[in-house]
Amino acid sequence: MMTDFRFVLDKSSKKYFCPACHKNSLVRYLDIETGNLMPEQYGRCDHEQSCRYQLTPYKDDKYKAESFIQKEIKPLKTYYIPIEVLKGTLKGYGQNTFITNLLKNIKYPFPVKMIEKVIGLYNLGTVTTGYMKGAITFPYIDRFGKVRAIQVKQFDQYNHTTGTDFIHSIIEKESATVPQWITDYNKNDLKVSCLFGEHLLKQYPNNPIALVEAPKTAIYGTLYFGLPKTDKDLIWLAVYNLSSLNAEKVKSLKDKRVILFPDLSADGHAFKLWSDKATEFNKRFLNANFIVSDLLEKNASKEARVKGYDLGDYLIEQDYREFLTTK
Repeated sequence: MMTDFRFVLDKSSKKYFCPACHKNSLVRYLDIETGNLMPEQYGRCDHEQSCRYQLTPYKDDKYKAESFIQKEIKPLKTYYIPIEVLKGTLKGYGQNTFITNLLKNIKYPFPVKMIEKVIGLYNLGTVTTGYMKGAITFPYIDRFGKVRAIQVKQFDQYNHTTGTDFIHSIIEKESATVPQWITDYNKNDLKVSCLFGEHLLKQYPNNPIALVEAPKTAIYGTLYFGLPKTDKDLIWLAVYNLSSLNAEKVKSLKDKRVILFPDLSADGHAFKLWSDKATEFNKRFLNANFIVSDLLEKNASKEARVKGYDLGDYLIEQDYREFLTTK
């Protein structure tokens, strides 16, 4: 297997100061020939919609001649998170801020049984110790039942994100001795390499798919439009973030009806990007049926666009009972 890339984005969870938005949100470029990070101006901001700063070494004359290294590398093996680690997160819901908000702090709280069903459907969990105590865990489990990643999100009382990490990173930081599975897992080129909720495709093989950016939005979609009862009900999945929508990740959906709901962006960049991707997938996959909803794009205010609202931001202000009684 050959590679043409000398400079790649650093795969660790560490972020650096972004020269554009002045936040610690920059993913630096790594020189894979030397193993060293590139100078601090080379990177991509994680705030994809509000900032979108990106500067690659390939744009610099100093590095253009070094872009191609033609090295032999071994085919990549995928390492998974042990199922025991996932099971260890399935507790502590009483101290889970996200879950508590849905039960008590939002305008129209959900009944306990409804939340319990969604927790079970997506294997949602809790971090019960350490600096992320009270955070919710969103596991990315593929259609074969393998745990590809477990994202950890801290939320405030309004379910706005205040912190993000991954379970393997947290365990690595807080363990006196790093477990061998983490050493192996860190060899993965990509951590989030499947869809959030992808494991549901085996259980619901004939259902249409609603695809959103973040797991939080997928959870809201399921709560408002209902858990699947027939093969006509939507299954809500998430890709992780705006730029991670790609053919490799959605190949498990290639023979399904898929409705994409991109987040809003100030200049319509998100909608256009996902519309272009949908066109690409429809051409690439036989019998593909990817369409992009323009519901938000047509009706959103300027303020909502600037803030990058998603479908969930609108749903959570509504009474879920009005949605479910119309089904």
